[in-house]
Amino acid sequence: MTKKTKTSKEESLEWAKQAYAKLKNKKEIKFKSKLEERVADLLTNLGVSYEYESTKVPYTIQHNYHPDFILSNHVYLETKGYWDAKDRRKVLAVKRDNPDIDLRMVFQSPYNKISKSSKTTYAQWCEKHDIPWTSFHNIPLDWLT
Repeated sequence: MTKKTKTSKEESLEWAKQAYAKLKNKKEIKFKSKLEERVADLLTNLGVSYEYESTKVPYTIQHNYHPDFILSNHVYLETKGYWDAKDRRKVLAVKRDNPDIDLRMVFQSPYNKISKSSKTTYAQWCEKHDIPWTSFHNIPLDWLT
């Protein structure tokens, strides 16, 4: 039977200092999965430095736009009753990626606010983004011919 040797006060103090230093320098990272946590542990144990989700990289997903109406004069009419943020992003992306398209908005209620917390109306949003708009009851005839 081996006799357990007592740890000296200096050794205990040194161990405590090292443990405290590790805790102090370690940022608490919340991983999204156990696998991410395991990879982080592996990297740490191997002495590999890393950053976790510290950068944003933009990307575009290819979608297809189906305009509500394409007129013989090549005007695209998009009609909206309720116009949510997702649809507004789509309209901006279509305009950005297809600058030659003459896209115009027809609203049931152009003076509705884009959200409960916003003062901006559908009409103001269109004006800000240089998108022609009208209400259903006031579609200009020159838009249609």
